[in-house]
Amino acid sequence: MNSESSATPATRDRSALLIIGATVVAGITGYAVTFVVFRATGAAAYSVFAVFWAALYLVIGGLSGIQQEIARATHRIDAESRTAPSRARTFGIVTAGVVFLLVVVSSPLWSSASFRTDAQALVLPLAVGSACYVLVATMSGSLYGVSQWRSVALLVAADGVLRLVLLLVALLFTRDIVVLAWVVALPFPLALVLSWRFIRGGFVGRSDLDVGYRALTWNVARTVLASASTAILVSGFPLLLGLTAKSEPGGLVGQLIFTITLTRAPLIVSVMALQSYFVVRFRDGARSMSRTLLYVLLAVIIGTLLLAGLGWLFGAPLLEWVSGSRHISIEGNVIAVLIASSGLVAALSVTGSAVLARSRHLVYSSGWFAAAIVTIGVMLTGIDFIPRVETALILGPAAGLLFHLAVFAARPRRVAS
Repeated sequence: MNSESSATPATRDRSALLIIGATVVAGITGYAVTFVVFRATGAAAYSVFAVFWAALYLVIGGLSGIQQEIARATHRIDAESRTAPSRARTFGIVTAGVVFLLVVVSSPLWSSASFRTDAQALVLPLAVGSACYVLVATMSGSLYGVSQWRSVALLVAADGVLRLVLLLVALLFTRDIVVLAWVVALPFPLALVLSWRFIRGGFVGRSDLDVGYRALTWNVARTVLASASTAILVSGFPLLLGLTAKSEPGGLVGQLIFTITLTRAPLIVSVMALQSYFVVRFRDGARSMSRTLLYVLLAVIIGTLLLAGLGWLFGAPLLEWVSGSRHISIEGNVIAVLIASSGLVAALSVTGSAVLARSRHLVYSSGWFAAAIVTIGVMLTGIDFIPRVETALILGPAAGLLFHLAVFAARPRRVAS
């Protein structure tokens, strides 16, 4: 895999297709997990599983900022020229331990309010999955930084495939939510272990960071703030929805979570999976950054309009077919709004990658933080349930996107903040 590390921008553009392909595999397996659990357990029970899934991916979504900063800071070096231990590896191991302890120690504050059943039993798989993801994020970021695209694709696809296979096996024997929680958490360490023998040969001793531990920690803190805000908008939104919909029927909440998961994933998952790729692409192509940013945003807008139109026309009957129920309360216009909101999040991911590539960590995190605050603020209002969800999902990312674009346009040449 050595040739990947010296890839030209044109090669990286072709390699993006490889990452997209792996993301498609991961996305399909994610859809399948959602589909299988919903069909196996029903809407009400699925809402419990979905809240755990959302809690896990809320934490993981926040920690994905580690991958983005490691990708930005990692550069290729000559083989075996590094004399000190890998700072990325040490940082990843220590951070994984800290994350595990934080989840376990803080659990009395949130577990009972978040999980309707099996609150204490669900804490440990959440902690293990979160800690192991730190190691995956560190490895992925390092691979992105030295353009080892095949290795990144392998890691992404292996995680999704393992999760689906383990889930299908588990459902042959049980519908227990705690068992299913362990099944969705364990693929993080398993994918890393199984992929390592294919990755290590062209990677070990061939990369290093351009910052020390102190600067790395400070930069990661700011990217984690941004990615935690991202997680609130995306994977953690069902958790926020569940916490603010206590008076709503469990079946309706489960249907809406299921619909949000299915309709928003194609755009959001695809673009967010490419965030680290975009960071490296913008970083290495600084002179053409504005033009590249414009082209990518146009592609996102066109894709969003097309998918939203299809969702309006065919979303409701398709949702009934996928769910296996003729009693779905979500209409086509709602599905179109959910898809449109996913386009805004995807666009915000692109602008975020552009400002992060310029080492503008404060601008990057502020945009995502503004989006999360607006989303939470709307969800806490007294608007009717469905309109409240629609408004929150549109106004939140729109606020962050406008902030990024305004700052990017106002001071395009500034390098750091």
